[in-house]
Amino acid sequence: MYQFLNDYSESAHPDIIAALQDSHLQQHKGYGYDEFSAKVRNTVQQQLGNSDIAIHFGITGTQANLVCIDAMLDSIDGIIACDTGHIAVNEAGAIEATGHKVILAPSTNGKLTIEALRKVRMRHSFAPHVVRTKAVYISNTTELGTVYSYEELKAISEFCREHDMYLFMDGARLGAAIASYHDNPDQRNVTLADFVELTDIFWFGGTKMGAMFGEILIIPNEQIAEDFNIYLKQHGGLLAKGYLLALQFDVLLKDDKYLELCRHANTMAAQLSQGIVDCGLELFVPTQSNQVFAKMPNTLITHLKTEFDFYEWEAVDDEYSIVRLVTSWATLPDQVVKFLTMLKQQTMS
Repeated sequence: MYQFLNDYSESAHPDIIAALQDSHLQQHKGYGYDEFSAKVRNTVQQQLGNSDIAIHFGITGTQANLVCIDAMLDSIDGIIACDTGHIAVNEAGAIEATGHKVILAPSTNGKLTIEALRKVRMRHSFAPHVVRTKAVYISNTTELGTVYSYEELKAISEFCREHDMYLFMDGARLGAAIASYHDNPDQRNVTLADFVELTDIFWFGGTKMGAMFGEILIIPNEQIAEDFNIYLKQHGGLLAKGYLLALQFDVLLKDDKYLELCRHANTMAAQLSQGIVDCGLELFVPTQSNQVFAKMPNTLITHLKTEFDFYEWEAVDDEYSIVRLVTSWATLPDQVVKFLTMLKQQTMS
């Protein structure tokens, strides 16, 4: 059975496995003071045009989120997230466990809007009975695979600065978002340097774009960057064998390898999406990256699941459900063809 469950089913890209094998008997300093970590920091700083920006390494996405949020907020502060946001629905209360309230706002195709932010701010204006709305959380791509345009990001950034709030971006699938910008001629190409200008803190996920594990945490805001390593250590995020994280990004960043891998994932998703539409089925949201959400009859879902595995995201009614199909750097084109052939046979018969 072939899986379209997620984008981390395979361990890592072969180039990363080879690099790990080549270095496994070498000695390295611990906790991110090794030569690989220094090299990757320098590479990222050069791309950002800022040699002083704070760069750290995280192990997992949930851990990256809770460390970043705890480092930026005081005990009386909360963070706004849309109702589909990962920190709100998929992290087992990790943020609340650090003592910070996640304040929900309605989403539009998985995105936060200025209108939603204004309404939340208004609801949380009755001090001292409410926590301060001190930060905004977004993910790019979103949980529904949609991608924020530069204009949308700039508007949210300006709103945050106007109201003395931090903007934090979860980058679990930021590679897929960057690939989407590159391949969309109708949209401004947004780079890591743009995210530095627009956010106070964000991270660049490796786990879902070919790494075995690991994320890069980038902190433009100097106030948040101060003592960040202590927060990272306190939350179990400072890996003794930190070179294992940096070595993987050394491979992914070389000649923009990550972009090549993410473009493949997005292309596979686009083919799935177009094939689903061609079969007369309806998309739940537009396909903009490597996640496809579609409305399908439950009988069709049951049949497809004899050969493929994927998530039934939510029920529409007794007869239809929303499904999620996720592609990756390793998705096989012939499996996409096989899925669409099976789909066509069932919908066109």
